[in-house]
Amino acid sequence: MTALTSTTHLAFLSVVGLALGLVGDFALGSLPASAAGYGLVYAAGGLPVALRAGRALLRERLFDIDLLMILAAIAAAAVGEVRDGAILLVLFSVAGALQSYAMGRARRAIEALMALRPVVAHRVEPDGRVIDVPVAELRPGDRVAVRPGERVPVDGAVESGESHIDEASVTGEPIPVAKKPGAPVFEATVNLHGVLHVLVTASAEDSTVARMIRLVMEAQAAKAPSERFSAWFGRRYTIGVLTGAIAAFLALLAFGLGAQDALYRAATLLVAASPCAIVISVPAAVLSALSAAARGGVLFKGGAALETLGSVSTFAFDKTGTLTQGRPEVVALHLGAGVDRAEALRLFAGLETHSEHPVADAIRRLATGDGIQPERVTDVRVVVGEGIVGAAGDAQAVWAGTGRLAARFEASAASLGLAAPEAGSSRVLLGRGRDVFAAIDVADRVRPTARAALDALRRAGVGRIAMLTGDHPDVARAVAGALGIDAGLARGGLLPGQKVDQIAALRGSGPIAFVGDGVNDAGALARADIGIAMGAAGSEVALQAADVALLSEDLGRLPLAYALARRTNAIIRQNLIFAIGAMLALVFATLFFALPLPLAVIGHEGGTLIVVANGLRLLADPLGRRQRKPGTHLHPTAEAGPAGPLAPGRDPATPPGAGERTA
Repeated sequence: MTALTSTTHLAFLSVVGLALGLVGDFALGSLPASAAGYGLVYAAGGLPVALRAGRALLRERLFDIDLLMILAAIAAAAVGEVRDGAILLVLFSVAGALQSYAMGRARRAIEALMALRPVVAHRVEPDGRVIDVPVAELRPGDRVAVRPGERVPVDGAVESGESHIDEASVTGEPIPVAKKPGAPVFEATVNLHGVLHVLVTASAEDSTVARMIRLVMEAQAAKAPSERFSAWFGRRYTIGVLTGAIAAFLALLAFGLGAQDALYRAATLLVAASPCAIVISVPAAVLSALSAAARGGVLFKGGAALETLGSVSTFAFDKTGTLTQGRPEVVALHLGAGVDRAEALRLFAGLETHSEHPVADAIRRLATGDGIQPERVTDVRVVVGEGIVGAAGDAQAVWAGTGRLAARFEASAASLGLAAPEAGSSRVLLGRGRDVFAAIDVADRVRPTARAALDALRRAGVGRIAMLTGDHPDVARAVAGALGIDAGLARGGLLPGQKVDQIAALRGSGPIAFVGDGVNDAGALARADIGIAMGAAGSEVALQAADVALLSEDLGRLPLAYALARRTNAIIRQNLIFAIGAMLALVFATLFFALPLPLAVIGHEGGTLIVVANGLRLLADPLGRRQRKPGTHLHPTAEAGPAGPLAPGRDPATPPGAGERTA
């Protein structure tokens, strides 16, 4: 029997007992019937409370709220108000069951995540046979088959096959992701169509989902500063309430009130002054927010990180891989008069096949995407810092590189009539001997979601946004201009240690968050008040280095997480103000207006349930607003908007006219 089921059953028995007691009192006029009913209430609703209070007092020397409730019920019975004591225990039991259920909702996110994990995998044996084995038996190096509609059993990399995978359970991203050979896949994500053969790269206990579960459980166990304060306050305040109730009893006797009335008033004071709502108000909000964030692909390492993020006034971003996509892409193709696009790309790809430079990789990807086979280039030599030279089909040398390499061949790009490349981009010229007949501009493009995310942060109240990068200052200024970042806050040419110094300088005006990739920005992530790792799914380093981990590479999650943190802080303040105010009102009414015990109980338990319900509003998943309609997914050939190699209006797939720039 689970704790929640046990609590629910006991609360139900308490309600039944109270009903029997009230029927015996008012309908039958039967003392035995009412005594039996109220006895059941004290047994089902009071005995478990007394045992908990006794264990806390004897084992931990802890005066808790259970002790206040049981003493109040005993005091009511002692002065002949058994019915009022029974009402207290019933409402306390029912409220406890409702709180257990409500708080359980915040914890059931973990159970739901665990339920997504496959149990059986189709392992491909060396002889080609496919056998079903428990996922726990899989080890790195094994190969598994994932059929359409199935969940990926472990973290791995696609060896063969193509498909789209729904990764919402891990990254929170609703758009399915195209997977081809070499692409990573994560446990518990759904293969939508096509058979994939996956090479296992991590065992089940080390998968991304397993690490997520451990991190969320640790986060829910770690207490936020306000949560620690409410627990500290509640324990010490309980002693104060007991002392105050005794003092009130003695004072009421001194003022001439009868012993029975004074004891009843003191018992009511125990209930009215109980800090239940104060103690539960913070964890109700924090646990709900942590669970909502985890469902949306954002992991907070505890309530402290959540509260601190909500107080941040400055955000600093790494550039490469955070605000930009992290790898160069072709952004423009320029062709000379009469030059065939396919011919130019074939020669470009043939030369760049011999280079491992990121710019060469971008050119090869463009040619591959157009279905163009590289031309065979021989006698290849690399001119360091300038480009690559070879021979292809005739006596003239073919080359691809910078203007300095063109100067070696006494060649000029003037015949193309090109303006200077855009800030932040690099231009690669293609020539044959002294003739330059094509050029490609390559840049590490800004993420499609970056500008909207930064604008959303500004609207949410972030005062300053800075960019810290090791890239050239000119590139930093160009990217900052595209994103609306103040040029004075875009610092380029920084070494890792200098990033840490910049973080320290920016902290002077308030708490600062740093957003990076969690690997080469570890120092800056640690120095900031809050370190946020971007695109951390599958990265152990990223998950461990930061206080907050965005599992997907969608920057749009960041302002939603920031808004959630601010909303959590606001709800915590609301709960504490309401809980303290309600408690003071009940105490005042008890001392000066002889508030009846049942009304004190209703006010106390009602206030507790109100703050719990207010905290549970955060479970509405504010990070999942952009969910796609059920059952929809991308067509296998579709691309996710501007995330392809070229932005709208700059598509090299459309052959330009002679001498025309594609821009």
